[in-house]
Amino acid sequence: MNRKIAVSNRTTTQKLKTSAVTVVISLALVLFMLGLLGLVVINAKKLSNHIKENIGFQIVLKDTTTTAELDILKQEISSSAFTKQVDYISKDEAAKKLQKDLGEDFITFLGYNPLLSSLDVKLNSDYANIDSLAGFEKQIMQKHFVKEVIYHKDMIKQVNDNAKVISIYILVFSSLLLIVAIALINNTIRLSIYSKRFLIRTMYLVGATQGFIRKPFIMKGIRQGVIAGLVAGFLLAGFLILSTKYIPDLLQLQDPNLLAALFGCIVLLGVLISGLSAALSVSRYLKLKTDDLYF
Repeated sequence: MNRKIAVSNRTTTQKLKTSAVTVVISLALVLFMLGLLGLVVINAKKLSNHIKENIGFQIVLKDTTTTAELDILKQEISSSAFTKQVDYISKDEAAKKLQKDLGEDFITFLGYNPLLSSLDVKLNSDYANIDSLAGFEKQIMQKHFVKEVIYHKDMIKQVNDNAKVISIYILVFSSLLLIVAIALINNTIRLSIYSKRFLIRTMYLVGATQGFIRKPFIMKGIRQGVIAGLVAGFLLAGFLILSTKYIPDLLQLQDPNLLAALFGCIVLLGVLISGLSAALSVSRYLKLKTDDLYF
């Protein structure tokens, strides 16, 4: 008889351990998906900024431009809030670049270098829009030694329009995924507590307070949330490392501080959702009538 009881206790313990592992794995996978979405949101914004900052515009200078005028203009643009980087391209450098692109020595054919010196200006992402560039163009064209300002209006408009559309899609998808994640985690926690509904009811009937009954389940939910969050963080780090092997440029977009904040949010989200779900599930079984516990 004692042997049967011992076997039964071992079986029950194994089932509880299996149930706990299942809950942690389920939580970790859901949090991993949320983490992936977080990476998409972070990198989509950074990628959009990276593209905007590499569009910029070109200031073409007249041949009569003096060194003093060039230095003043370069200093003026460099000190402006809209500027990320300014590079001076001389006539000779422009010619070499064009010869390399064409694969022909057009200077020998023409007998002279028709190209002009210029300043290549890269903008900060917040200023990479048509209105800002139009204002810069008007201001710069007031310089008598500036021939023209060149920038791609259609490309800038398309980049900004696409960034807005993608942001809306990401926001909608993020909201839906968060709702689904909360529902999945809540159901997983509720099912894990379902097997202990009679124990909860018995403790309540013998006089235990609701807070006393809830506490161990909430603490267990918090522990499971922490473990699941850490597992999801390791999976996310592995995914990111693997991705950079196939997409090396992805590494340049990463910000260690943002990644650390994302991992912290994953763990915190796991703790909050699992702890709250455990509290709500226990409260539900405390409010049920005894007869309803059998269904």
